[in-house]
Amino acid sequence: MEKLNFDIQINAEAIKVWSVLWDDFSFRQWTSAFTEGSFYQGNLEEGNIIKFLDPKNNGMYSKIVNLIPNEEITFLHLGEIHEGIETPRDWGEATEKYVLTENENITHLHVEINTSEEFKPFFEEKFPNALSNVKHLSENQL
Repeated sequence: MEKLNFDIQINAEAIKVWSVLWDDFSFRQWTSAFTEGSFYQGNLEEGNIIKFLDPKNNGMYSKIVNLIPNEEITFLHLGEIHEGIETPRDWGEATEKYVLTENENITHLHVEINTSEEFKPFFEEKFPNALSNVKHLSENQL
């Protein structure tokens, strides 16, 4: 398992950054850095299963293992989705954790990813652009 860390400072309150991360419209915008048309299905509540999908219903499904609104969320990735069909995968502790820390209206966004080596190059290439999108949306939306 490879541990990857990504960080960015955002000139906005944590509640605003959280909203950009997880509101449907802005989620679709910042995650376009990974795949155009990305979206998720499900409710952001601890213990729930969330599906991360592309326009062709391909993606993955994950369990929310930790959630503190406006501060932290951790997903445990459970399996793949291909043409809408879920297939469990033994990815071990493949997690994706978002942590927001605010100090005087500046939010530090830290993302920690535990992933298999096969996905490491993808995340290293795409995540900096995705976080740049989050920063832009958070600082420029009313």
